[in-house]
Amino acid sequence: MIQKLQRFGGAMLMPSVLFAFAGLVVGITSIFKNPDLVGNIALEGTLWYKFWFVVEQGGWTLFNQMPVVFALGIPIGLAKKANGRAALEAFVIYMTFNYFINAFITQFPLFGIEIPAEGKLPTGLTSIAGVKTLDTSIIGSIIIAGISVWIHNKYFDKKLPELLGIFQGTSFVIIIGFLLMIPTAFVTALLWPKVQLGIAALQGFLKVSGVIGVFTYTLLERLLIPTGLHHFIYGPFMFGPAAVETGITAYWATHIQEFAANSQMTLKELFPQGGFSLHGNSKVFGLPAAALAMYVTAQTKKKKIVAGLLIPAALTGFLTGITEPIEFTFLFAAPMLFVVHAVLGALMSSIMYSFGVVGNFGSGLIDFVALNWLPMFSNHSAQMFVQITIGLIFSVIYFFVFRFLILKFNLNTPGREKEDTETKLYTKQDYKNKDKEVTVVKDDASTHTDQAIIILEGLGGKDNINEVTNCVTRLRVNVLDESLVKDDNFLKQSGAMGVVRNGKSVQVIIGFSVGQVREAFDNLLK
Repeated sequence: MIQKLQRFGGAMLMPSVLFAFAGLVVGITSIFKNPDLVGNIALEGTLWYKFWFVVEQGGWTLFNQMPVVFALGIPIGLAKKANGRAALEAFVIYMTFNYFINAFITQFPLFGIEIPAEGKLPTGLTSIAGVKTLDTSIIGSIIIAGISVWIHNKYFDKKLPELLGIFQGTSFVIIIGFLLMIPTAFVTALLWPKVQLGIAALQGFLKVSGVIGVFTYTLLERLLIPTGLHHFIYGPFMFGPAAVETGITAYWATHIQEFAANSQMTLKELFPQGGFSLHGNSKVFGLPAAALAMYVTAQTKKKKIVAGLLIPAALTGFLTGITEPIEFTFLFAAPMLFVVHAVLGALMSSIMYSFGVVGNFGSGLIDFVALNWLPMFSNHSAQMFVQITIGLIFSVIYFFVFRFLILKFNLNTPGREKEDTETKLYTKQDYKNKDKEVTVVKDDASTHTDQAIIILEGLGGKDNINEVTNCVTRLRVNVLDESLVKDDNFLKQSGAMGVVRNGKSVQVIIGFSVGQVREAFDNLLK
């Protein structure tokens, strides 16, 4: 079950990463359309305003069609074969589901729901690709996409009699989905309004949960990273209705200009749910300090190597919020440090929240500046200075706590290993002649196949592979026999930063090139 949840969580991440760019577009255009920041040139009606308005509308694409994006993106990560066809099937089945809901609630009074012919739709209703339907948010699209993938994996290769051959493959999957969506839509139309009441109650509870709620959320979001289940923590908050109706990411983007222009109320008064998006502060203020502590405690002769390992990883997390490379660096060497990192990060977020810091701070410095600090500077600059002050204090705490623990318990962080273990990437020929002298190669397109060959061999060969998927930095593989999987050092010859094992589930930490390595890996399996 854990393996399936990990795989599903990784699939959820695939569409989620798209919102980083969309958020930046909306944040930047809000800055350029703000007369308080750029002057009268940004007044409504000017050519400058009209240009940035056009750009902004493009940035709203993903936010306005969020359920569709998840319905299309999840099958790409979950389908065992023909992923492109699976995405098309999921889209058709999901839209069929919404058309059925529309028909049920407009034709049968028993549901007690009225869809206005014109004007703004009331709370609980929405428009999905032009279809007026119940607002099931990404919960509905994820469930329908999951059903679609299940049908695809089970029936895509189903052989039909020759006479019915035209209905094989994608057509057969859609036919089954069509039939299943009739009762699914009926049950949804009957029960979802009651579920919406429960969601509203949850939102109300979280709104008043205060510092304790923020601490608990942030702690769990970090602690569950090794299991791959952290997607189920931040997903409902950032993209789903757990904290606010449309998700924090979309809600903040939608109201960013309204919040920026309000000088009468604090941001915490305007958007208290924004406390559940402070987990990025540990990435910006905490992890660079932790990396510095690992560097200063490394052996003198290894400091140059350690710097080469930690500086890129720390900068990546600092700027973009993708922290898995550096977090797994000390997770493997000393799990104690990872737990300390999660606790310190949760403390930092909860203290910031108690001092009034809210917003969309789930990623790195780029999002901090474009989505928060610059748009809010005119009327809410005090929050920025409070946030930076608390953040820098925690940077100092991170450094000294990590340094103390590393030295006190003699932890084997990078540069303190008892044996020299050098991480390298090898060419295909080097791998074949691994007992001979090898040369280091760069991590570029020509080496992705070489990496995949080493990983496949380390996982017991193609006959031992059951399922393959990936998230932003990890190749996730379910094997048939875990005893055939070689040790971590063998897999690290591919350039992997580390390995996470959980029975037959093996995660190989590769980095941002995992997509290319996954493609090469799939080609080897074929």
